[in-house]
Amino acid sequence: MREFSVPATFTVPEGASCADAVARNAAEAPTYPLFRKLVGENWTDVTAKEFADNVNKVAKGLVALGVNKGDRVALLSNTRYEWVVLDYAIWTAGGVTVPIYASSSPDQVKWILEDSAAVGLVVETTENASTHKAVADEAKDLKKVLVIDEGALDELVAAGADVSDEDIAARVNSVTAADPATLIYTSGTTGRPKGVQLTHFNLQAEVQSILASSLSEYLQQNAKTLLFLPLAHIFARVISIACVEVRVTVGHTSDIPNIVAHLGSFQPTVLLAVPRIFEKVYNGARLKAHAAGKGKIFDKAADTAIAWSKAQDEGGAGFGLKAKHALFSKLVYGKLLAALGGQCTAAIAGGAPLGARLGHFFRGAGLKVYEGYGLTETSAAITVNTPGHHRIGSVGRPLPGAKVRIAEDGEVLLSGPVVFDGYWQNEKATKESIVDGWFHTGDIGSLDNDGFLSITGRKKEIIVTAGGKNVSPSGLEDVLRSSAIVSQAMVVGDQKPYIAAVLTLDPEAIPGWLERNGKPADTSVGSLRNDPDLIAEIDAVVAQANQTVSNAEAIKKYKILDIDFTEATGELTPSMKLKRNVVAQKFADEIEGLYTK
Repeated sequence: MREFSVPATFTVPEGASCADAVARNAAEAPTYPLFRKLVGENWTDVTAKEFADNVNKVAKGLVALGVNKGDRVALLSNTRYEWVVLDYAIWTAGGVTVPIYASSSPDQVKWILEDSAAVGLVVETTENASTHKAVADEAKDLKKVLVIDEGALDELVAAGADVSDEDIAARVNSVTAADPATLIYTSGTTGRPKGVQLTHFNLQAEVQSILASSLSEYLQQNAKTLLFLPLAHIFARVISIACVEVRVTVGHTSDIPNIVAHLGSFQPTVLLAVPRIFEKVYNGARLKAHAAGKGKIFDKAADTAIAWSKAQDEGGAGFGLKAKHALFSKLVYGKLLAALGGQCTAAIAGGAPLGARLGHFFRGAGLKVYEGYGLTETSAAITVNTPGHHRIGSVGRPLPGAKVRIAEDGEVLLSGPVVFDGYWQNEKATKESIVDGWFHTGDIGSLDNDGFLSITGRKKEIIVTAGGKNVSPSGLEDVLRSSAIVSQAMVVGDQKPYIAAVLTLDPEAIPGWLERNGKPADTSVGSLRNDPDLIAEIDAVVAQANQTVSNAEAIKKYKILDIDFTEATGELTPSMKLKRNVVAQKFADEIEGLYTK
């Protein structure tokens, strides 16, 4: 059993809460642009003083509507400035925020409202209100439903007009670090979501541990970041809290189709994203280069970036590699970074494995991607790569105060101030997940001698073939998704004679692929998946994936599906993780056909 820990270099005062930063920023830097809101095509500053005024007035409205200390208030919205105002207002009123993904189904919302006993629900749009009206009407504890796009914040401000500043000060001062701050329902790939209760202590410990690491050089006043991941996910939420704590200027958008344009105009200095975003950036740039007849140049530039990055860990690049790297910096890498706004030099990745290939490519291209690891139950990251300790291919070392242990069966166990105390009203699940003070993650991993953690798979996802071979699918899937034409991949083969895979094609990449290969623009996916040229391309990437494993673990057959996996159709979670059980059920015939035809 291997274990590694890093001592805490911070303390969280007993009376601390996440809401404290609002008043502190307003007092210390009232004119500082804490946020920038996109109004039309322009970013408009919101100062620390304006944010504090917004939060306090909305908090008064919540108090006036009957929100008491400890009450749960649900928040269903895409990422936007009002989300953050409401989050801090709920804390200021002494309440507990229950975030819900805007894409959640009525059945999911019903479960969360009932299980959390939420007294209030704020939704983003009129459509959201209509979609969830029936379940909101049935929620016995729910007193009020408000709609952001219908003036929810103005309504709260008006309702709280008679609540005094003294009342609000008393509320926020009554909140301690031990009090619950949020109840987050894990999106889950199986079963009913469980409510993860995190305290102000947990969230403050998470933020302070990040700031105690060398990542703090990217998270400080005058830095900028554009948040576009769902704030209902703990990863984006914690970064948002950290930015408010240290006064990083934050912009928000949920307009993913136009994210490149927004990055260009906002010009972030640090980027927060899940690995799928980095895959999209890479594949999009590669497709664009090939469409312009510059594919060979881009591919050589990519190989050079990866080689240059690997060389940094092996004593440095030689003269020839340095020269090629300098040339491609002007021809290729500079344009790639310009698409991110031109000021971004670092990124933080989490939510799923990034893969060494992408990590080396982006570092070689001039964007250092610091991959971390954590779960909702650990208040987001508990290990992370930093400027001081960076090993591509790993998910970093424990943050200050954290402990990581590898059990005899390879499971990753975690302990520290960021780890939650238990699931909301679910003692059975709590006892199963926390044993002798260690949280059992369900992930399989390894620790090296320097404390770097590598995640190799999920216990529940390990495939055991009919021949008894244990296969972790994630590494194979990472290589398969490296193809610009492949959107999603799921490796199968449990209790089967060999490993196989089902693949989907990327709808955004198909038009360019058809044009480059001289195919009719109206070619259907059904026809395309049997095209010899496409098959040859997929065969090549499958062969590349198979080079990373033994023959017993190699993919012997694959099937290209007619549709892509999406959150809307149920195959992906909101954080873009694959719901393997859903895919296995929906495409059972196709999977079985891999073994019978």
